[in-house]
Amino acid sequence: MNKGELVHAITERAAQKGITIHKKTAEEVLTVMLDVIIDSVAEGHKVTLVGFGSFEPRVRKAREGRNPKTGEKMDIPETTVPAFSAGKSFKERVNPGGDDLDDEE
Repeated sequence: MNKGELVHAITERAAQKGITIHKKTAEEVLTVMLDVIIDSVAEGHKVTLVGFGSFEPRVRKAREGRNPKTGEKMDIPETTVPAFSAGKSFKERVNPGGDDLDDEE
């Protein structure tokens, strides 16, 4: 599902609940929401949406790697990457009745 399809699904789901949302409004709200999440994570904050999941910055330690072309050793510096952890409700919806070994949320 791409962004346009997501916007369409939002307007359709809202209509099923008796809520009228224009596609342009839904797209603008979705864009602003994503911008806020990205900015918050970029600033080092964790964003938790209960039932959905959490977005957070995670630090990958510096390590040694190999250049795939030459096989030469190279140092890979420490870096911060965005990470997402699905919430319990999300996990259960995707894998109903499944054995979940990950009890983080």
